[in-house]
Amino acid sequence: MMVRSLFPQKDKPLPLRGLYLGLNLHRVAEQGDILIYSNYVASLDGRISRYNVETGGYEVPKSLANERDWHLYQELAAQSDVLITSARYFRQLSSGAAQDMLPIGNGFDDLQQWRVDQRLSEQPAVAILSRTLEIPSEAIKMLQGRDIYVLTSANAPIGRRRALESQGVRVIEAGETGVEGTRLRKALISCGFKSAYMIAGPEVHRTLIEADALDQLFLSTRFTLLGSEKSHGFCEGELSLPHNLQLQALYLDEEGEQLFSRYILEKS
Repeated sequence: MMVRSLFPQKDKPLPLRGLYLGLNLHRVAEQGDILIYSNYVASLDGRISRYNVETGGYEVPKSLANERDWHLYQELAAQSDVLITSARYFRQLSSGAAQDMLPIGNGFDDLQQWRVDQRLSEQPAVAILSRTLEIPSEAIKMLQGRDIYVLTSANAPIGRRRALESQGVRVIEAGETGVEGTRLRKALISCGFKSAYMIAGPEVHRTLIEADALDQLFLSTRFTLLGSEKSHGFCEGELSLPHNLQLQALYLDEEGEQLFSRYILEKS
């Protein structure tokens, strides 16, 4: 599997495998700081999910999901100290509606070995964002072997907080009425993390962007149009100011009919 580098332009094709792994994102942040990055696969009209009438939820359509993007998704996970996700995913996981387990997934033994070689844990830790702490205990048990953190608000239910802590989960306040991007970033730094991979939905994405807490965006763009009214983009909700991005890399995957791009977010 090969791709062509359009920016910076290179004459020879590059192998897809290892395209992101060589970035060594776990070593980018300076002392006392953290690199937070996100990743989405979207259609040409900017949609990442579409409403499914049968399930009553939003899903990544088959026209977007593909094995080549999935491999790069796992490569990005391999470089993270911690995965940032949402309680919604864990409710889906408990009900059997989740698309997959958190990365690094089965079949990626080479990436797990890469982490060992880099002196990282076999799997990234998990940071769950939840204002209400409605996180099924069954889903927590499915992540045995990982360090689990829950970032929540100051007014989160005490009973649910104690129930999570009894399962070995570390609960951290990162906002007054909801999780705030700036406090989330500081909390992850205080935990000693150097790289964080944001794999939650577009509302969490907006929260991080609004707070200047997101550093890099990886975007796979499929050559397809979804054109659905009930759909999500990769940044949902109002931004108080436009946020500019600097293009760092652009790759053409002719066989997979998609583009892979990497951006640095300018601080507002």
